[in-house]
Amino acid sequence: MTVIQDSPAPAPVSAADYEADILNLYRAHLSKGRATLAELFGSHMETASEGAWLTTSDGERFLNAGGYGVFIMGARHPIVMEEVERQLRTHPTATRILLEPTVARAAESLVSVMPPGLDRVHFALSGAEAVETGLKLARANGFKRTISMRGGYHGKTLGALSATAKEVYQAPFRPLVPDFQHLPFGDADALEEELRAHPGEVCVILEPVQGEGGVIIPPKGYLKRVEELVREYEGFLILDEVQSGFGRLGEWWGADIEGVVPDVLLTGKALGGGVMPVSAAVATRKAFRPFDKDPYVHTATFSGQPVLMAAVQGAIRAVKEERLVTRAMDLGARLLPRITEVAQRNIPELVVEVRGRGLLIGVELVEAGLAGELLIELFNHGVVANHSMNGSSVVRFTPPAVLDDTDVDFLVNSFDLATRDLIKGAAKMPEGGN
Repeated sequence: MTVIQDSPAPAPVSAADYEADILNLYRAHLSKGRATLAELFGSHMETASEGAWLTTSDGERFLNAGGYGVFIMGARHPIVMEEVERQLRTHPTATRILLEPTVARAAESLVSVMPPGLDRVHFALSGAEAVETGLKLARANGFKRTISMRGGYHGKTLGALSATAKEVYQAPFRPLVPDFQHLPFGDADALEEELRAHPGEVCVILEPVQGEGGVIIPPKGYLKRVEELVREYEGFLILDEVQSGFGRLGEWWGADIEGVVPDVLLTGKALGGGVMPVSAAVATRKAFRPFDKDPYVHTATFSGQPVLMAAVQGAIRAVKEERLVTRAMDLGARLLPRITEVAQRNIPELVVEVRGRGLLIGVELVEAGLAGELLIELFNHGVVANHSMNGSSVVRFTPPAVLDDTDVDFLVNSFDLATRDLIKGAAKMPEGGN
């Protein structure tokens, strides 16, 4: 008789060995550059999250004021998790041949919080996919010229990249989609000149607040004026609210601030409740007509899959039931002046401006290198924030609307300590050094 002996239990792995192994896997299979960047932050590995906090493999906890706008309701919100877990147990992925009720209910829920007249929905996964959907709707409706704004960020797929006016992202992939033009954000006169020159031909895509541009807030009335000009010259208007929408600005949508109704509104990031990757393009009936006419002209395998749609329904429920839009406005009104005061007190020579709306807050430094240093100092004091892809000198805070008073104090105190350390580091730098 053969005796099978139990294998010895594997030796416990230290946190340092675990982190080194993951870092090597990144280098081998993902991105050497990403691994190098991680080392600047101590090679920490995030392994768990709940609410406003995330935990690393070595047991450290960090307040998550980053996530690029995904976590308006924090991580693993119980309402979202309940909806997703229920769907996982029954029917997570559909054939897309038969009708499926979850996607219909999710569309109904999303339309219920949209500006009036936006009632046709195409679901996707990433924000860039939503942008591609909006741009294709414009083309299908005969608008062959596209205007986007300098500093705007719309994603990195080919059509979205053509609208993202950033040389470093565009250069390796040229030629891009033709007939894209970039104008100054906030300059309605420049926009009018172009629309007047090409009546009935132009699609305009822009963000109500430029998030990746460095939290750039346009002049009051600009967004409404854009809408008026697009209508006057018979154009097509797309509002990219992938980051600014879903309560982030203290309104459901940036469009609501000035009562704007675009032809297409794009949403994503927070739409999946911080649990699932979901985006959507929501259009007027007129704008959506090409997709109504041919349901196969623009499709994707995972568009509207049941488990994703359960997350959408849970996310909308959570925002409504916990009044997170109002909380985002209130928290932003508390955080912005406190962050501004700390910056002006601790680093007056290094800060250009602190600006924000709701829970989208940017701290602009005099140079990009200092923004990188501030991100590291914030991390050293227990806070995760973000850089801005089109505004490299801006540190961006996008905390969740579920912060309590203790969380708010922790964030401000950490910013205080981080800026004190930043000024110490700047004082040690040799003159002219980086």
